[in-house]
Amino acid sequence: MKKVLMVLATGGLICTFATSTALADSHEEGGLDHASPIELFACSYNEGKGPADLDKAVDGWNQWADKHNQTHYSAWTLVPYYSSPEQEFDVLWLGGAPNAASLGRGQDLWLATGGNEAQGFNEALNCTAHSNFATLQFKKPPERENPNNIVVSFSDCNMADGVVFDDLVPSLMEWAKYRESEGSKSGMWVLFPAYGGGGEDFDFKFVASWQNLEEQGVDYDQYNQSGWKKGNELFQGKLDCDSSRVYLGTNRRMGAPDSG
Repeated sequence: MKKVLMVLATGGLICTFATSTALADSHEEGGLDHASPIELFACSYNEGKGPADLDKAVDGWNQWADKHNQTHYSAWTLVPYYSSPEQEFDVLWLGGAPNAASLGRGQDLWLATGGNEAQGFNEALNCTAHSNFATLQFKKPPERENPNNIVVSFSDCNMADGVVFDDLVPSLMEWAKYRESEGSKSGMWVLFPAYGGGGEDFDFKFVASWQNLEEQGVDYDQYNQSGWKKGNELFQGKLDCDSSRVYLGTNRRMGAPDSG
């Protein structure tokens, strides 16, 4: 159980993404709002290619997005920091929009008109997975001094037998309020698999972000000092999560909050 609580303390749930349209605020006046969609690509560099080649492809993609007035889509690239050999990729692409219709509209346009720009990505990367998640936000982080660089953590979680997600919602909300009262600057989200998977061995992903590793460390210390007691109170016997993977994130495009 202590492993689960460490995940909740230091694995939070996603980040400066809160300033984007991809992860909309999902708790208003004590209740959950709608889920927002995100897409995730897992990619490795082709032989002889590296970050500079990805940067070039992203520049071309941003020019395409500007030309076609794609103001709704936000994106980050994530590179492993705390990881294991099980993370068999070099970089993750995480993107999203305010709702699934606007995400799909942009995807349709990219497939129809982005062939030249897509070639830049194909030359740099081999992406072996493309998945979609429905995202609920439980804690909105403060505005970042530097929204272009963040730290993001992912953990896979399973609910105990007989527990459904509705049973966890009050505990997650209370945990978010507790973390806020203790000065945590993380954001907290839950990601449910929607498309592109099949046979998942988890019920949802618990994701968090911070401005930097020091902010993450502050939450780590607070948990070790006293946060584990509150975590025990809220989650004992309800949830089992694996160790968090931590990534260093770079913003590639920030969508306008009110665009659709």
